[in-house]
Amino acid sequence: MINTIIVDDEPLALDVLETYIEKIPELNLVARCTNAFEANEALKQHEVDLMFLDIQMPQLTGIDFLKSLTDPPAVVFTTAYSNYAIEGFEVNAVDYLLKPISLERFMKAANKAIEQIELRRRENASHLEMNDADEFTFVKADKKYVKVKYNEVLYIEGLKDYVIIRTEKGRVITLQTMKSLEEKLPARYFRRIHRSYIVNIDKVEAIMGNMVEVIEKGNPKHLPIGKNYRDDFLAIINENKL
Repeated sequence: MINTIIVDDEPLALDVLETYIEKIPELNLVARCTNAFEANEALKQHEVDLMFLDIQMPQLTGIDFLKSLTDPPAVVFTTAYSNYAIEGFEVNAVDYLLKPISLERFMKAANKAIEQIELRRRENASHLEMNDADEFTFVKADKKYVKVKYNEVLYIEGLKDYVIIRTEKGRVITLQTMKSLEEKLPARYFRRIHRSYIVNIDKVEAIMGNMVEVIEKGNPKHLPIGKNYRDDFLAIINENKL
């Protein structure tokens, strides 16, 4: 879904754009704004992907408003004046719609914006995967600092004053507490499931009652889920269920 806002000082123009947006399933209208200041507040309150922005507005033009934004969404300009076209494209607008806007012309601009936004999302996802694969930390073990890649960690086991990091390549034993290590680990990968265990969520193969299954050296390994950690862990799992 592509969150969209419309910005125009003419109520009739807002109504037309809203009617057109309702015809395109990929677009989700989250705000109608009558000036740049309302639009600025909408951008703070919502994750906006696309903005249909009128150029000629009182106090602050659409072009000047766009220039003031540090991280603007994709923008399609709307205006009754054709002389703004060049300036509109100079600020990297996706498209430029001249009023009165036909449904056919609107859909062409919307599809162009959707294509660009989805392409950007795929590129960002690919970039994130590449970065994640390279994320790591160093832990002190055997009188040296050992590199541990997050995406290779299966689970972490606490044993008194020591922590055993079980990875796809073997194990790393380091002198520190579970709490201190947990605070350093990225939450998007790791969750504490027991007083003595932290698991890499991506490595969880199954959940059976109060047990978590991961595959270690080709064999299933079952880790207990502690009562005090169950609700938090299951909330994360439920977010990823079909």
